[in-house]
Amino acid sequence: MAAPGGKYFIQDKLKTPAAHHASYQQLWETKWKKPCEMGVYPFMFASIKDFEPIVESISKKGLKEPYDWDEYAQMYFPKAEELVGRAEEAEKAGEKEKAEELYLRASAVYRISRFPAPRSEKQRHAWEEGKKATRKGLALRPHPIHEVLVPHTHAIASEGPNIPIFYHLPASASASSPAPLLIIMTGLDGYRTELAVWMEGWRQQGVASLVVEIPGTGDSPALANDPASPERQWSSLLGWVASQEGVDQKRVGVWAFSTGGYYAIRLAHTHPERLAGVVALGGGCHHMFDGEWLDEVNHLEYPFDLATTLAYKFGYGNDLEAFKREAKKFSLLEDGTLDRPKCARLLLVNGTEDEIFPVDDYYLALQHGAVKEARFVPNRKHMGEPESFFIILEWLYKLFGIQGNAGKQMSTIPSRPKY
Repeated sequence: MAAPGGKYFIQDKLKTPAAHHASYQQLWETKWKKPCEMGVYPFMFASIKDFEPIVESISKKGLKEPYDWDEYAQMYFPKAEELVGRAEEAEKAGEKEKAEELYLRASAVYRISRFPAPRSEKQRHAWEEGKKATRKGLALRPHPIHEVLVPHTHAIASEGPNIPIFYHLPASASASSPAPLLIIMTGLDGYRTELAVWMEGWRQQGVASLVVEIPGTGDSPALANDPASPERQWSSLLGWVASQEGVDQKRVGVWAFSTGGYYAIRLAHTHPERLAGVVALGGGCHHMFDGEWLDEVNHLEYPFDLATTLAYKFGYGNDLEAFKREAKKFSLLEDGTLDRPKCARLLLVNGTEDEIFPVDDYYLALQHGAVKEARFVPNRKHMGEPESFFIILEWLYKLFGIQGNAGKQMSTIPSRPKY
């Protein structure tokens, strides 16, 4: 811990349960209703009118922790299926804009159904159906976004053969006039199907974008419980990037969200020569794996059972106690990563009051290895939103050597349903 006296910076808050853990109804009223109204994380592409009847039904049933994830997921399916049906009708009628919106609204409903991770049979079904809806919706956009299966050339025998990504190259990019590329790394619960929301804004800036999932989430082929698997995945991905003639290989950057920030810090140290710069937003590197921290986070800022979800993500299934015992094998301090002499240009950003990953980890990272950059947003929780987004966008504009407009770009994020 980095605070005086060997404590976490938020030590005095660790024992105070957040109100949203009392019931699903409290989760909606105290944490989720406002972002759903705004159409922002975790409700990208969403319309609140799709969620209101679902919320009413779940609240009447009195669902609360610990959730039966199949029961929880099933509550969303009728609305998601209705939206897909309407989207298909609109597509057949040649109403592309309407079909795009409805497919993506369906994907939002399926997303919350499988949130925070597809741990049950019906949540896995939601993940598969959500992907289908997302792919259809993004393909109907005026500037379509398509899925690419990147060969996992560095895979070992037990890993998948491909890395699924969403990729968009601006029409203006070519071998003679290549575009910068931003690699967007997803987090614990936000996968490529939702972080694709950032891609249109980058297209407008003339920047290519690529959204990829981290090990243990989405369709990442990397072994979740192998600390070395990220290096294999990123080596395969960056090898593919190097073959894209429309990409300026000297202007390849990374922006990683939340748990993805852990992987971004690792990547900046393992592949420093391949990247112009890396942003780790709201990540961790060592104390995020402390037993003391993991003992408390299931009742703090995260919507659901964070420690248990992390155990699932890191390949331990439902065995939270085993994950707690062995979690430090993923520590970037204990494995020597932070003390490597070379590191890509690395910006660490987080809110000072983060209750998901301790801001202490960024203080620790600054005290080891190569010099890094950092910005802490005071009096903000996880990821320091919304101020952090503007800080990062301005940093990336300078990194890529472009004249960007952060306010205009941020206006592309909220959903604005018309149908």
